[in-house]
Amino acid sequence: MTLDRSVFVHPAALCESDDVGPGTRVWAFAHVMSGARVGADCNVCDGAFIESGAVVGDRVTIKNQVLLFDGVTIEDDAFIGPNAVFTNDFRPRSKRMQATPWQLTPTRVRRGASIGANATIVCGVTIGAHALVGAGSVVLADVPDHAIVVGNPARRVAWACSCGARLDDGLQCACGRSYGRLADGRLSAR
Repeated sequence: MTLDRSVFVHPAALCESDDVGPGTRVWAFAHVMSGARVGADCNVCDGAFIESGAVVGDRVTIKNQVLLFDGVTIEDDAFIGPNAVFTNDFRPRSKRMQATPWQLTPTRVRRGASIGANATIVCGVTIGAHALVGAGSVVLADVPDHAIVVGNPARRVAWACSCGARLDDGLQCACGRSYGRLADGRLSAR
């Protein structure tokens, strides 16, 4: 296995993948399996698990104890909070108990999205760009770009700016950005 010299793998971590981008840090007790892809300048914190077939973009933070399984794609600049779990099978069974062959159901977290601590992301959903998933939420359906969702099941309660702040009722942000609503309900930067 040959990694770029700027990749840091803690002595107590297990990094079996040779597809880890420059500047990425893999901390103690994290496990990156062979066949996983982790982009450049990522931070994979203690105890995180990235399974073969998972894809992580550039500049992604994966906090402690996060589980990313085969079929999960995390795009650039996303934040995955501690203990977040992603599933990849709607009907999990022990191999000997399966009546039909195992079927992977992919999940995608779009650019700049943030997933709160202890959130569960059920397979087959897309978390939109710059969306925020609240701590402890259970996501069962797609989350629109810029949506703030909370609860079980997760429901939209507000809209978020790409800076992460909650937008006011006029879809304005304290950072100076403003948004408008498209005919289909999505947000668009003005």
